[in-house]
Amino acid sequence: MVSTAALGDPARLNMLAALMDGRALTAGELAGIAGVAPTTASGHLARLLEAGLLAMERQGRHRYHRLASPEVARVLEGLMALSAERSRTPPRALRTGPRDMALREARTCYDHLAGRLAVGMADAMVVRGHLDLSPDGGALTEAGASFLERLGVVLPVARGRPFCRPCLDWSERRSHLAGALGAALCRRCLDLGWMRRVPNSRALSVTPAGWRGLRESFGLDQPLTKSAAR
Repeated sequence: MVSTAALGDPARLNMLAALMDGRALTAGELAGIAGVAPTTASGHLARLLEAGLLAMERQGRHRYHRLASPEVARVLEGLMALSAERSRTPPRALRTGPRDMALREARTCYDHLAGRLAVGMADAMVVRGHLDLSPDGGALTEAGASFLERLGVVLPVARGRPFCRPCLDWSERRSHLAGALGAALCRRCLDLGWMRRVPNSRALSVTPAGWRGLRESFGLDQPLTKSAAR
């Protein structure tokens, strides 16, 4: 169970949001993102570690911090969705990332895909009978397993986490695919070269090959406002 009591501070929330792409960052990097002094950042990180929201690992002289689990990412994504629903305006992106439009189009939510394209992919699989998604959980159908195997997705063995579940998308306010299956689909899209990570950001850019693949496999078209990689 994730404790959210430590989330009541903007600096801590900014630190957690910066780790939503699955990266591990140092205390100094997180202090810069949060806009606080290193000593202040150390106190915030200690609070987040104590609450079980972060994990820390040492490598040489450095200490790297990352989200403790996919469940933490799920809680944060849900909070972003709730905040967006209340404000009726999209949350601002971190200064270190691209413009909001890039994040809304395609991004990572810890280790799976999020944004307009991820919701569209999940919708297409539900309509075609490949997925069963509900607020209570999800399941991959036999037809869905065949579809993903043709796409080259290695169906995972979920150890210690749900195999397939919905995750509320903060920008679309609808569900995208998460769990071990969502992570496997994300890895395959990156391996195929359909999407590329944007440095220092959660955003993903879609390549020309990616747009072809998304159209042929999921029926998704490139928007008029081009965000695809050239």
